[in-house]
Amino acid sequence: MQLSQRFLGLVQQQLDSFESEKGIKSIVIYIAQTKEGQAPSLQAIGQWPSKGKALPPVEADLEVRSPSPDRRWYPLQEGANLMGVIRAERFSIDESWSKVLDQRLQATAAALAQCLGLEQDRVRLLDELTQQREKVGLMVHQIRNPLAALRTYAQLLLRKIGKDSNHRDLVEGLLTEQDQLNRYLSALDELSQIELPASKSISSPLLLPPVLEKGPAMTVKSLLEPLIARAFATANLQERKWCGPEQWPEWSIEPRDSEDAVIAEIVANLLENAFRYSPISSSVGLFLNNKGICVWDGGSPISNDQRERIFERGIRGKNIKESSGSGIGLALGRQLSEQLGGELKLIVPPCDFDASLPKSGNAFAFLIG
Repeated sequence: MQLSQRFLGLVQQQLDSFESEKGIKSIVIYIAQTKEGQAPSLQAIGQWPSKGKALPPVEADLEVRSPSPDRRWYPLQEGANLMGVIRAERFSIDESWSKVLDQRLQATAAALAQCLGLEQDRVRLLDELTQQREKVGLMVHQIRNPLAALRTYAQLLLRKIGKDSNHRDLVEGLLTEQDQLNRYLSALDELSQIELPASKSISSPLLLPPVLEKGPAMTVKSLLEPLIARAFATANLQERKWCGPEQWPEWSIEPRDSEDAVIAEIVANLLENAFRYSPISSSVGLFLNNKGICVWDGGSPISNDQRERIFERGIRGKNIKESSGSGIGLALGRQLSEQLGGELKLIVPPCDFDASLPKSGNAFAFLIG
């Protein structure tokens, strides 16, 4: 558990209060720490007098584990939960421990146990809040793709019906509402990006739209077909060339488990990036073979120093900083790919994925496990 400076300051304040206590040689405060796959450990977090060096854990210090009439232990405990311990050492004398000193150390242990319990609650609540912010950020990111598709379809419809159509106001109203939704999403995204104190115990949970367990047999082809239609419409609007898949490997038309529906999320993010960040003059395509799925573009190759960094959360390429985006898509895609037992990687040029693809540009390939 990562302790706050406020709690550590309180520990040191309590230790310093024993400076005028006669007969006390040293006091050390330990807290219980647990690591996955390891036995619990009592780690020192404060000592008086300060010696300027870290003390070993209790279990590694043979000297303090041996019995001594000049040493006492005071547990930091809430109910049956042992959270730590105070080790008090006195100078060797024949007299028994002072009752007043013993009561004072007991009171200190009780007070620190209460504060440590509050500290644990603080860390737990911070973890929960951070996870909620990550969930909001991921959901906002995923909503942007279908929202952008709706805008594309509305713009194409507006182009088709002409300036004199009686329905033009309706379509323009849809575009206006889409802009408003984007503003709301941007506000939510800003909330999710607020930095909170770091916590080592936080994992990165995934939050994606639920997939119904029952329904028609799901295949990779059925998952990708709506995305292909969306990509075709986007390319039409941008007046650029779109190259859809000409072949469907056997694995892409076989029934899949519902968990594999996240493949659509991976490809949707890759297509969104390809259309957003490659030049309008370049082609975009989707290709499948026995190795996996590839989304490629004919833009400028991503520089060598950026080819792994762009998969980190919050990192965006040097040549796309002027475009909107949160730097989540590729990190999310790689995480989902690994969750499925596959791999997401950048291949430059696209022809390295398949000889039929262009000899220049970028290809993001989901390699099936």
